[in-house]
Amino acid sequence: MKKKISVVVAGLFMMGMLAFVPKTSNQTEWKVPDAEKNKVNPIKGDAGSLATGKTLYNTHCKSCHGTKGKGDGPKAAQLDTECGDFSKASFQSQTDGSLFYKTKVGRKDMPSYKTKIPDANDMWAVVNYMRTFK
Repeated sequence: MKKKISVVVAGLFMMGMLAFVPKTSNQTEWKVPDAEKNKVNPIKGDAGSLATGKTLYNTHCKSCHGTKGKGDGPKAAQLDTECGDFSKASFQSQTDGSLFYKTKVGRKDMPSYKTKIPDANDMWAVVNYMRTFK
């Protein structure tokens, strides 16, 4: 009987430990085609663009990426991969074209926004807003 209880306790312990396994952070590199990477943002990062970008970000992105772009939104814990931190240099060093492409196309947990944000200028405004997380 003691042995059976020990096996059950050990099993429960292992299951509990699985809850603390970190999310995958060593994802494969997200390759962006050169033509997309080199696209120039046609929308200036002015007050109007930032207001539009913030509204769209709060509607579509904040639940996973968080209020300050740290990847700590309320839905982030449900994802298989990390959302990433928009304030990090590795994020901010990407071209606007790369950020636009990744937002538009998506992959894995990151959905495509080409139909949710169909106006390209609105998506560029979201890119401008993501730049404010430096």
